[in-house]
Amino acid sequence: MSTTTAEPFTHPALLYRDDDEYLAGTVPFIREGLAVGEPVAVAVPAANLALIRDALGADADRVLLRDMMVAGRNPGRIIPTVLLAFANANPGRRVRLIGEPIWAGRSATEYPACAQHEALINAAFAGRPATILCPYNTRLLDPVWIEDAYKTHPVMVDADGGFDSVHYDEPSVVAAAFNLPLPDPPPHATTLTIDVFALPVVRRMAAEHAERAGLPPQRIADLVLAVNELTTNTLRHGGGTGKLALWSDDDQLVCQLADNGYLSNPLAGRIPVPADALGGGRGLLLVNQLCDLVRVYTSSAGTTIRAYLHR
Repeated sequence: MSTTTAEPFTHPALLYRDDDEYLAGTVPFIREGLAVGEPVAVAVPAANLALIRDALGADADRVLLRDMMVAGRNPGRIIPTVLLAFANANPGRRVRLIGEPIWAGRSATEYPACAQHEALINAAFAGRPATILCPYNTRLLDPVWIEDAYKTHPVMVDADGGFDSVHYDEPSVVAAAFNLPLPDPPPHATTLTIDVFALPVVRRMAAEHAERAGLPPQRIADLVLAVNELTTNTLRHGGGTGKLALWSDDDQLVCQLADNGYLSNPLAGRIPVPADALGGGRGLLLVNQLCDLVRVYTSSAGTTIRAYLHR
């Protein structure tokens, strides 16, 4: 199926059941882009990346190849650091990308952030000259996740060809459906009420907790910086006070900041902020870069941001 289009931005989902269908849907898409001179990038899990690299042969050197399990471990950083970064590196040109942010092994905790990401691609790239193809393994993924793909992608592609999705909905509507309340921190969480005088205590508390959890030095520094950014956001935009919670859970360390603010822009933390922009907006963006997962729940009653770092 040809994906050449006059539309500025197109966002098809590729439904596949096995390696053969995967390669049949991705490799021609890549070669078509190369043939018309479009810059092409592929960000998919490592095993699928190897399939594509082998199938492309020498043409693989003409494509930017990234392991999505590394670059997109946190779904909240895919738009700014994978998709927009590639588009912005090729100004004035139509770009073609394959992004596979949802794979077998993604957890139920991660999935809402993944679904929001898929919906918000449509808002972040509206009017931009780009095609982003998102593969979904219909054999291994939760059937509900496949159903959601019909809501986040206006066009579907399978082994029989392409077709419009009658279930596609506005990005903000779909993203809002995954704006879900987070469960309370566990009883063993360390908590602290924060105010304007608390920043030094917050940083020290985060470092000590990370050390006890066995994080390596660089990840300790990442946690301290992420907690500092979340706390600063609360002081500036969340009513001046909030509640910090830190705890270790299985193989990860979790940091949560709850305050009375409201996050009105669903793309906050996903769109790079110009260096000369006023009013901030970089804190959550940085937290997304530093952490392995960021979940956000916001309402008129307040906002809770929960960040995860793997040990």
